Amino acid sequence: MFLENTVNHKEQFGWIEVICGSMFSGKTEELIRRLKRAQFAKQKVEIFKPAIDTRYHDEMVVSHDANEIRSTPVPAAANIAILAQGCDVVGIDEAQFFDDEIVKICNDLANQGIRVIVAGLDMDFKGNPFGPMPALMATAEYVTKVHAVCTRTGNLANYSFRKTNNDKLVMLGETEEYEPLSRAAYYYAMKESHENNEASKDKTK
Repeated sequence: MFLENTVNHKEQFGWIEVICGSMFSGKTEELIRRLKRAQFAKQKVEIFKPAIDTRYHDEMVVSHDANEIRSTPVPAAANIAILAQGCDVVGIDEAQFFDDEIVKICNDLANQGIRVIVAGLDMDFKGNPFGPMPALMATAEYVTKVHAVCTRTGNLANYSFRKTNNDKLVMLGETEEYEPLSRAAYYYAMKESHENNEASKDKTK
């Protein structure tokens, strides 16, 4: 459960909140909700996303259900440190695509008194921890894990299954390329995918 920090004016430090989960779990939706509340409270808010993420819009952070908020695309985590000066709240979307320096950047911002809200995939399509997300989750004060609904079983889903035969770690996509699966559905889907790949290899021999 996420509990927002109480304000102690004697402690001039911020904190880190991480929102994680599979694709289609509502990570970006929750990020936007928290940021818009801060904007409504007249806090100075800056939002950043990786420059490579242009699925919906070049300069907007957009959720799967078309909720959006203006953001600044940046090519590397180091850019965030420069652009976030003077902010009360910093939001970062798709954090798994940033380099490992994002962990130090987020902690430095929190130490400067900034509330840092980070959203990202906690696992890649192979079910492995994704990029800097494990370290961000470990150093954050608050971690919220959200879930999608499994397209095959209707149970809670925490895996992002890649439907296309592409082994690249970073591949942007939507429902055409990915589907959220439960542990059991993901296990069987990966097993089937492996068997199909092996059968294809046998045919080419």
